Amino acid sequence: MSTPNSTVDTIWFTRCPVPTATGLAYKLGWLEQEFAADGIAIKTLQEAGGELAKHHYDHQLNTLIREGGNLLAIPARAQGAPTRLIGLTWIDEWQSILVRPGSGISKPADLKGKRLALPPFRAEDIASNRRGNSIARGMSLAGYKGALAAAGLTLDDVKLVELSAEEARVRRAPELGDWGRADLGGGLWQGIAALSRGEVDAVYVKGAAAAHAAREAGLVVGIDIDHLPEKRFRVNNGTPRPITVHADFLANHRELVVRFLTQTLRAAEWAKHNLAELRAILQDETRGSADSVVEAYRDGFHLDLAPDLSDERLALFNQQKHFQLVHGLLDRDIDVYAWADHGPLAEARQRLQSTLRAAA
Repeated sequence: MSTPNSTVDTIWFTRCPVPTATGLAYKLGWLEQEFAADGIAIKTLQEAGGELAKHHYDHQLNTLIREGGNLLAIPARAQGAPTRLIGLTWIDEWQSILVRPGSGISKPADLKGKRLALPPFRAEDIASNRRGNSIARGMSLAGYKGALAAAGLTLDDVKLVELSAEEARVRRAPELGDWGRADLGGGLWQGIAALSRGEVDAVYVKGAAAAHAAREAGLVVGIDIDHLPEKRFRVNNGTPRPITVHADFLANHRELVVRFLTQTLRAAEWAKHNLAELRAILQDETRGSADSVVEAYRDGFHLDLAPDLSDERLALFNQQKHFQLVHGLLDRDIDVYAWADHGPLAEARQRLQSTLRAAA
């Protein structure tokens, strides 16, 4: 535990392989520059690996700031992780329901009566009571539920085909090549292989790597979830995506958190005017090709990378919390509004605006 007078020598942060303002600020070197004079190192859990990597999931690291999926952040909070919610981002990132060519599935209503691939809970997540870690299952369920709701349907109107644990671990379609590997599209989105084999009619996927995997497998987009008319139909693991901080770190070193957020907001502002450079950075951040980054992140996504805690985003976040509670991902209910601390982000925004005005 840190105290107000304790010295911080390292700020840890972690993000998912998607567009994030924190990841961008890090890649631009701005986070290191911000804290270099203080002798504070900026390190990422992704690069550290080993034993530290688990804190992306449990948030039990005092000087950690996390911008990552809510399927880990909300269950961790429900199990007592000492975190505060300090921001929410929303980036539509190629949420799609894939089908085989000629399937006749082109809109949400066409899903009625169809077989939809459902990844299982992983055995290790059940054993350790970390059910939110079964990310592919949670995201698939939320994706199907949102698409069906857009047509006035529910999960009762489809057949969920739960994939075997063996399929989830190692089975891969030869036609996917490298994209059948466990660390790429075929690992997280194992339903791609099942769809290719004709065992299901549709599969939910998300992101740049999945976009590449779909093309390699000869599959097509049946339903583009990103283009559903209302955001409530597109709520999932990364929409909204929370920024959380260890409560002890925020309480005792609030100034450091505000400075970190200021650079995050600065990076989001930079992205508005530097799309080509941003896409180049995202190839590394998302593990996708140049073409898949363009395909997955579109429609002016670069204009809205900045986090906020608006009423709209908090309401959508609360919707996702309710989904997780209903579908067995949480140990108990939580109050997302009480979880949020609006102060640090508001102060960071004021600081950035002052800096931009002075520069102008």
